[in-house]
Amino acid sequence: MLFHCDIFHFKVLTFACLLIRLPNNIAEEVKEGALSLTSKNIDETLADNELVFINFYAQWCRFSNLLAPIFDEAADKVKEEFPQSGKVVMAKVDCDRETSVASRFHITKYPTLKVIRNGQPTKREYRGQRSVEAFQEFVRKQLEDPIKEFSDLRELEQLDDKKRMIIGYFERKDVPEYELFRKVATNLKDDCQFYVGFGTCSNQNCEIGQHLHLLNASKAMHPPGEPIIAFRSDKALSVEMDETYKGSLSVYDELNVWAQEKCVPFVREITFENAEELTEEGLPFLILFHAPDDLQSVKQYKYIVTKSLLSEKQNINFLTADGLKFAHPLHHLGKSTADLPLIAIDSFRHMYLFNDFNDIFVEGKLKAFLQDLYSGKLHREFHYGPDITNNEIPVTGKQVKTPTTPPESAFKKLAPSKNRYTIVKDEL
Repeated sequence: MLFHCDIFHFKVLTFACLLIRLPNNIAEEVKEGALSLTSKNIDETLADNELVFINFYAQWCRFSNLLAPIFDEAADKVKEEFPQSGKVVMAKVDCDRETSVASRFHITKYPTLKVIRNGQPTKREYRGQRSVEAFQEFVRKQLEDPIKEFSDLRELEQLDDKKRMIIGYFERKDVPEYELFRKVATNLKDDCQFYVGFGTCSNQNCEIGQHLHLLNASKAMHPPGEPIIAFRSDKALSVEMDETYKGSLSVYDELNVWAQEKCVPFVREITFENAEELTEEGLPFLILFHAPDDLQSVKQYKYIVTKSLLSEKQNINFLTADGLKFAHPLHHLGKSTADLPLIAIDSFRHMYLFNDFNDIFVEGKLKAFLQDLYSGKLHREFHYGPDITNNEIPVTGKQVKTPTTPPESAFKKLAPSKNRYTIVKDEL
């Protein structure tokens, strides 16, 4: 379990730090170690490097002081392993001195470790082990080539159809279009699988998907001289044909925006690894709990949500969850794995159960469930019982309500705490 400091601890820890000089204090000048970033050099550093791994710290924070020598030592070792310019930099920001930089990256707790790829912050903060070896291994994985090369179309037929993928087809690796493709793949490696084929097509009639068993992959996938990038959705959402990118292959921002829209799904899977970052988004969860092998209900849920609830994207996180791994929230709802599939809202205050999974096929039913959350009806019924309808008969001249007791939120336990940085999954 890893601890951190937040602003609440400032006064107490400032006084403590005045009394006790911690070893390896980050105020000490070091010749090597992580690069100190300021408002003057940060933009240039982010623009000139593929990967920048930043430690945001506060000098008054004890945990920042404990991490500092470890991070600096890891930075020295990473420099030795990846000496080439423009590849990777491990850096640090003194958030008390560089308040504008801290504000820019929404830093509220110390130390916070963020990853910047090609100038863009990744969604996920580093929450792994804080050791020299762990930092080195993390950087290695971040710098692994995100693109897998194939030579035969049959290889594409055997890919994991539960994951979204983007497939590129280029004449050669040393062309500007491929370099742009690789840059986008580096940014989205956590959200999509990326594959590439190389070569030219000698047949003017070569088209995507033709002659799967006869032609070299890259020959069958694109006409001569014309690179192609295509998106393939997961089978749980769609069985449609690959969607070809129709924008410019020489404009990074245009391709990156298109790829982000395709790779970051409207409905996401919640796991113990990404639960904390999802809670940080601050939106209530609408979750489908399903059996691990039940892809049908996942497909149906994704279809209904995508078809009818796109307008709710800014209000709700639409998620799926393995009902066996997340059995404890089911118990909170008075359910078990035998009741799967089922749908529930977690508002981070309480959990509310959708009456019947099959009701998602009733037009407007699932949307009304969300509207009841927004209007406060679900919370009101938590305190006062179900709203009386016109069909209910008053007893002795009074309307009688039976109080309901929705369980408290289970997923708020995975949210970041004021006193700790991570949480172990057994606590859910």
